[in-house]
Amino acid sequence: MFAERVLSGMRPTGSLHLGHYHGVLKNWVRLQNEYPCLFFAADWHALTTQYDDPRGIERATWDMVIDWLAAGVDPKKATLFIQSQVLEHAELHLLFSMLTPLGWLERVPTYKDQQEKLSNKDLSTYGFLGYPLLMSADILIYRADKVPVGEDQIPHVEFTRELARRFNHLYGRAPDFEDKAREAVKRLGSRNARAFEQLRTRFQQDGDAGAVERGHALLREAKSLSSADRERLAGHLEGTGKTILVEPGYLLTEASKMPGLDGQKMSKSYGNTITLREDAASVTRKIQRMPTDPARVRRADPGDPDKCPVWQLHLVYSGAECRERLDRECRSAGIGCLECKQPVIDGILAEQAPMRERAQTYLDDPALVRDILADGAARAGELARETMRDVRAAMGLNYRSGDD
Repeated sequence: MFAERVLSGMRPTGSLHLGHYHGVLKNWVRLQNEYPCLFFAADWHALTTQYDDPRGIERATWDMVIDWLAAGVDPKKATLFIQSQVLEHAELHLLFSMLTPLGWLERVPTYKDQQEKLSNKDLSTYGFLGYPLLMSADILIYRADKVPVGEDQIPHVEFTRELARRFNHLYGRAPDFEDKAREAVKRLGSRNARAFEQLRTRFQQDGDAGAVERGHALLREAKSLSSADRERLAGHLEGTGKTILVEPGYLLTEASKMPGLDGQKMSKSYGNTITLREDAASVTRKIQRMPTDPARVRRADPGDPDKCPVWQLHLVYSGAECRERLDRECRSAGIGCLECKQPVIDGILAEQAPMRERAQTYLDDPALVRDILADGAARAGELARETMRDVRAAMGLNYRSGDD
């Protein structure tokens, strides 16, 4: 059985904004205290759409990683690295390209969506078509069983699971696998063997997920099995074979509730962001200039918080008691819009203060960031090479020298 492990990556787009913090980074900080985590800068993924102008990717990567550290991602708890610094990602991606049906890639939901959104770019490249394969390689090379994603990214995890099953089915079966599996079933004892076969049938014929879970539980409790038999029977149960690549599960990340300065989702493409380390004067100026309830033209006009973009920020940064007071005073014209905005300004600045302090350490000494990423790439590389040894052996490519 493989260890629990979380894997997540982010394309480098430069300095991150508060939407990234509330949508991703706060979750990373929580997860690093619960599981072994690997977080990587997906610079090769950036090339799928920026292949014609990659000059800004390196600078964007450094800025992004400093923002991770500023947000509280701790290199003593999590492994941080740059994707292109672990070359095994590319090797596994190449091997996957040999066995993945073209139709699988063409039906990925985001393929046509992104082509339409980025219609000004020529995306008729294999890199763009095949980026789900690279994403799968990123996950499967670390045998990560937990991938934090938003709801719109679940199809990518399902694609990865399907690819792992195909790989295990094609390469996880030795010629005598079935014979050895039948012998291993007998070692369960007649009663457990009968129960195991019933659960196997229910899963493989009916897709009963509960049956496969109970089958794995039965194997864990069987004291008479060797580790090799236990792994063999796990593959027999699921209809695959030896588990070389782990099917990942997903940890559903709640959608960010961080609105932009115009009330839409905070996004660089909308020009409505506040960056994690933006200076206090700029933050104050942006909030003070935010539009409010369009019906509230004069100070004496009552307002409606539900029609005010600033109110959405109060839902993130103001407590219940403060919101109750502001709601009442806005509707009665007892408070002006500038005064109403001040708790939001105070809340954002209080959130950013420790981020600026943490970031300053790395801005003063950039070598610290390089060392963190080099150490992370070394740790990630060890895990990746371990997986690739098993992958090459399974595919009959284990004659390369220097692998041991």
